[in-house]
Amino acid sequence: MPRNIWLMAISLSVIIVLLSNAAYYFLTKQTLEDALNHEMRAVAKQIEFSVEQSRLGAEKFQDQIGRELRVAAIAAQYALDPDVEKVTNEQLKELSAKLGVEHITLMKRTADNIILYKSSDENELGKGTKTWDPWYVAFNQLFDQHEVSIDWLGQTLPNFWSGPFEVASTDPDSIYKWGYYHDGTTNYIIDPYVSYRTLADYEKLTGIDELIDKSIKSSDSLLEATVFNPTTLGKGSFDTVNEDGKLQGHLLQKDIFYGTYRYQDDGDIGHVTKAFATGTSISVNEKINGKHVLKLFIPVSTGSEGVNLVDENGNPIHGYVLSLVSDYQVIQDRLDAQFLNIGIVIFLVTGISLVVALVAMRYFRQTREKVVEVTQQTYVDEINSMFQSIRAQRHDFLNHVQTIHSLAELNKSKELVAYTKELTGEIRLMNDIINIGNPAIAALIRSKISQAESYRIAFSCSFSGLNRLEMGLKTLDVNRMLGNLIDNAFDEVMKYAEGCREVELTGSQMEDYLEFCIRNTCSNAREVTAKPLFEAGFTTKDDAHQGLGLFTVKSITEKYRGTIQVITEDEGIITFYIRIPH
Repeated sequence: MPRNIWLMAISLSVIIVLLSNAAYYFLTKQTLEDALNHEMRAVAKQIEFSVEQSRLGAEKFQDQIGRELRVAAIAAQYALDPDVEKVTNEQLKELSAKLGVEHITLMKRTADNIILYKSSDENELGKGTKTWDPWYVAFNQLFDQHEVSIDWLGQTLPNFWSGPFEVASTDPDSIYKWGYYHDGTTNYIIDPYVSYRTLADYEKLTGIDELIDKSIKSSDSLLEATVFNPTTLGKGSFDTVNEDGKLQGHLLQKDIFYGTYRYQDDGDIGHVTKAFATGTSISVNEKINGKHVLKLFIPVSTGSEGVNLVDENGNPIHGYVLSLVSDYQVIQDRLDAQFLNIGIVIFLVTGISLVVALVAMRYFRQTREKVVEVTQQTYVDEINSMFQSIRAQRHDFLNHVQTIHSLAELNKSKELVAYTKELTGEIRLMNDIINIGNPAIAALIRSKISQAESYRIAFSCSFSGLNRLEMGLKTLDVNRMLGNLIDNAFDEVMKYAEGCREVELTGSQMEDYLEFCIRNTCSNAREVTAKPLFEAGFTTKDDAHQGLGLFTVKSITEKYRGTIQVITEDEGIITFYIRIPH
């Protein structure tokens, strides 16, 4: 039985350790994911700050370029004839070189169009602008009222308007920024423009892409960073065909502002759109290109319309979405490293626990064997004591016979009767003890009878059927119960005069149960029965007693699913009934 208990305890410990490890695994995993998420957000903040600085700087830089284009246009106005017919393309080539612009084009208004009439760029000549919406509206406003008031991107100054950098309709492979000036003193709009190289050099100096590359290289987990246009992502190309039949792209409607987009997934469009619409970040676990990654989509609000932030229709938008891709394997590697350490600790702790358990089992076994040995020794001593009494009776038998013979010869009939009565009482008592049928219980009763004689206690006992009681632990428990009950009764009756010291014990083995009953003198029996007699530590005696006797009796009784009762049938008598089923 104890071995099974130890096995159950060890098994339960192993299950608890496994459950604890599982809980720790998922808790650690969640903690690492939160840490990685926090790290990605910190990097995102840095990139977001740089993007905003660069974007705002680019807007200011474009405004400065616009002002310089206006200055160049005014300078060209003073250098050129106010009549477009009197201006030559060669003059424009020479003037654009002097003013430091890419080209200068003069725009003439016709009955139904505004055409690029004269230019230092031969590709511009003769091209109409009627299909350039909303640029064409701005051109007409300049011709009509010299001020542009369209609700679209661009820079408006007195008699001047400039749009953002865009792909040229006359040269789809080039990106320019144009400025348009008309104050009414000429019959044409002066259009100087510069190449995108100017802005590209600036953006290179601000280093957004370089910052992204450095962030990726300095991070253990960051794989990619992308700045998305949430309104154009996934909507395909916005290229158009110009008047020459060539495919013309549009810079403003591009779906990626900065970074790379190698880790693509079908759900990205939905995540970007949702993040931008709700203004909340979205985090997803995905497997892309054979790699487990953690993707974070962070909406960024610019607070104002940016010159380079437009939707598919060219209308300004107020933000973008920053996406970061992190290697989830970093979390797994950290988990593996931690659990390797934990595994070593668990192995050591388990080993130590097993050693402690083995030592405890060995100690328990030795203690139990020692208790059994002491009990057996007590049992042997009590049996020997009983047999010694029997041998003493047999040894004294001749003396008893001689004494009886002498009393008979002397006609001492009264003395003879008294002597034989005392002798037969001792023999009957010994026979009653022997007839108990259980040597261990008989030995206990014999020792208690001797103890009662020395205390001047009238101790009577009777047993029936105990010869069917099995030897072993059950007999040991019976002796513990009887021993504690008898000792408790002896302690109680010793409070009274010698003539009142009465203790009676009966025991019987029935078909379905074993029953014991012990009665003893107790002057305040009704008061005693109202007290918690069976609680550990409770005692009605002096402080020398620990109050464990009756508690032990009750514990053994309940161990065998038995019952114990305390009653006061007669005044001055207390009775304990024990019944144990079998």
